[in-house]
Amino acid sequence: MDDQTLTAQAYKKLSEIERQLRKQSWVDKKRSQQWVETFIHWCDEQHIELGPRLSHQSLRFDHALIKQVNEALESQRLATIGQWQSGLTSAAQAEQGVNEDKTNREGPRAQRVLANIPASAPAWLSAQPRSMHDVDWRDINLEQCDVLIQVENLDSFYAFSPQIPALSDYANPLVVYRGDSHYGGGFKQLASAWNATQKPHLYAGDFDIKGISIALSSGASHLLLPPLAWLTEQATTFHDPAKQLDHRRRLENHRDQLPTVHPLQPYLTLLLDQQRGLRQQWLGEQFERVALV
Repeated sequence: MDDQTLTAQAYKKLSEIERQLRKQSWVDKKRSQQWVETFIHWCDEQHIELGPRLSHQSLRFDHALIKQVNEALESQRLATIGQWQSGLTSAAQAEQGVNEDKTNREGPRAQRVLANIPASAPAWLSAQPRSMHDVDWRDINLEQCDVLIQVENLDSFYAFSPQIPALSDYANPLVVYRGDSHYGGGFKQLASAWNATQKPHLYAGDFDIKGISIALSSGASHLLLPPLAWLTEQATTFHDPAKQLDHRRRLENHRDQLPTVHPLQPYLTLLLDQQRGLRQQWLGEQFERVALV
């Protein structure tokens, strides 16, 4: 450890101790813990006198010691114990002090989503009907959008256009990639905020057990699917069934809760009884809104 800084572990331990001191006068920690011995060395470098707090076996923390530690940190323009909050972005941590907890900071894409919106390309870029934008979902004015369209596969997302008859009722659709390791976390938060608005949430993805299960998990209200007659002709013997068995029971339970005349029932018959499905890339260009719940 740099003599002028505290490790992320020390900050975490001291934060815990500070919380405990709100309910009690002191907290004893054994010197056999590596971080305690390192902290003692740091205090010596900062000319913080431990005095009778320090014994052969333990170090006693009290309000006065925490105050001295915070004063030493402030003098070096470092985050105080109370300011240290793992999970902040690097920029937010920088506002608290010049030190940074890289191991626990919020990932750069934690709040990001990939949105498919009408194009406004600069002069140097060939004109395209749609444009893809990496944005912070919190900057999206959800009140201005009338439907959320969640697209499962990235290649289908890039090719997706809301200018289809099934979406003609919506003037301001929000088309967003479902996400992967890069955008999945941001989309989950966006979906939660969107579903609270109770506006339609459409899922466009693979017609298979896993795809429908993902739609249910995300709170989607409808699926974008081809007409049933076309899909019945085109659906093939279920692909990769072994990898999707874990999702089958949930879908069966969902079917049992639906009325027998529900529009999703014949689609579930294709999936669950006939074990046939079709990937999103082969679903054609004609779509209908099918209620999911």
